[in-house]
Amino acid sequence: MVAVAPLEANLRPMAYNDLSAVANIEAAAYEFPWSRAIFKSCLDNGHHCWVLEQGGAIIGYGILSVGAGEAHVLNVCVAPLHQGRGHGAYLLKRLLDLARWQRAARVFLEVRPSNELAHAMYERAGFNEIGRRPNYYPARRGREDAIVMAMELLPPEAAE
Repeated sequence: MVAVAPLEANLRPMAYNDLSAVANIEAAAYEFPWSRAIFKSCLDNGHHCWVLEQGGAIIGYGILSVGAGEAHVLNVCVAPLHQGRGHGAYLLKRLLDLARWQRAARVFLEVRPSNELAHAMYERAGFNEIGRRPNYYPARRGREDAIVMAMELLPPEAAE
């Protein structure tokens, strides 16, 4: 996968004072968004939380959990007005790099079947479907399954 930094975009660690902007993007992008408290909990728990800025404004973010030789992509989101420009693929690539640097052997994630664009991005990145979690996500009419995807990682020196 080739992911070039989007034009004039800057990736940096998420800070507590970014939580409102991140929660606002989440609310604009998803019908059932994470709360500000969930993002705060991710920071509190030491997850790898990153924001993507362009022109001084946060336009996306990614959150990765790493432990016991595995990583889990918890959230990747780009503000709706900035989608379709490669920002999501760039954020995902950076999270995968972090997982490699943390010596994770594999990475997992869940995605809604209805989120076809994200599902396609994960497949292009090298993720494969390994199962389903029934009734995982809230949905307008009850619950929606999650597609569970995984990717085996090469160590950092082999991935270059």
